[in-house]
Amino acid sequence: MLLSLNFMFASVFYAKLEPVQSYKVKAAVNGKVIYSNEEIEGKKANNTVVIKLDSFVDEIDLKQTQNKLKDIQTMIDIENKNYNRMKKVSSKSDFEKDAQRLKVINLQTTKADTLIKIANLKDSIKNKKLLEKDNYIYNINVKSGDYVTPGTLLYESKDLSQGKLTIFVPIADIESIKNKTIYLNDKKSNLKITKIYTVADSEHISSYKVEIYIPNVKKFSRLVKIEFK
Repeated sequence: MLLSLNFMFASVFYAKLEPVQSYKVKAAVNGKVIYSNEEIEGKKANNTVVIKLDSFVDEIDLKQTQNKLKDIQTMIDIENKNYNRMKKVSSKSDFEKDAQRLKVINLQTTKADTLIKIANLKDSIKNKKLLEKDNYIYNINVKSGDYVTPGTLLYESKDLSQGKLTIFVPIADIESIKNKTIYLNDKKSNLKITKIYTVADSEHISSYKVEIYIPNVKKFSRLVKIEFK
């Protein structure tokens, strides 16, 4: 939806005014959708839960694993005390002392594995509750009862804090527009070019992508005339 026109005495372009960022939020884990907030669709979020996946089993597993960690730590403390006492007993052989030390090492390894499992479970639970701070929820793609896998599109959101105009300017004209005044719909603005991507893509092989950010946008998705004078 991008149109570019080059006039002899001025550079004129047309672009659709879009939100500064658009996101496609995808599932990071497997799970059944137990909550899909369809009421927020088409509205701006306010620390709002958009999608929630079933985390019941993960939460039980987390509690059990945390209890297991406490037991492992208790065993480490006991076996470590035994080892420290054994080191001082001359009648104990080196073999016995090494065997006791190996017990402590194995328990510490088990503890490290358990900590990793706890971190993974917490991450899984976190990824099953998708909350949006203040983005606009454009489209919710799943309903309660759906089962999703990693990579499944859950919803789309947009950052409306600024607007963005994207145009493709011929490489030969880039330098000439950098310091020119930007007119939007024939009205002079104090805007500046925000970004120039100095590598042409495969579609616009003779042009650079140029972005202009616009604050305090009231209405998006409208065609805007952009002129450099």
